[in-house]
Amino acid sequence: MSETITRKLMLYFPKCECEKPIIYHLVKDYDLIVNIFRAKVTPEEEGYLVLDVTGTEEQIQASIDFVKTFNVTVNFSGKGVTRDNDRCTHCGYCVPYCPTDALIITNGATREVIYNEDECIECLACVRVCPFGACTAAF
Repeated sequence: MSETITRKLMLYFPKCECEKPIIYHLVKDYDLIVNIFRAKVTPEEEGYLVLDVTGTEEQIQASIDFVKTFNVTVNFSGKGVTRDNDRCTHCGYCVPYCPTDALIITNGATREVIYNEDECIECLACVRVCPFGACTAAF
């Protein structure tokens, strides 16, 4: 039996594909567990989904092949929020808005803001509040 894994995917939908029950098929036909972190999928517009899919490598690959038949772009980078260290002034304004402590201030004299991408759930709170545009959404 194959090992169960979880992969983070970002799906970009052209406007003509937003009304189709694609995620339903991932669950029903490919027996995947789907956890949606963020979505913007509206009729007559382009859309995106940031999600984790859990299943075997074979199930996940088959589902990705299915999704691509709809002209949906699949991004495997796992980076939906990026932080530009050159733009960050380490003011710390973003830190209290981060619900998962993906952004923390070090306990040293530098008081540097550190970004832990593994803890980020891509809620976009940092993107909305950063006064210097150091945090951005990748879509």
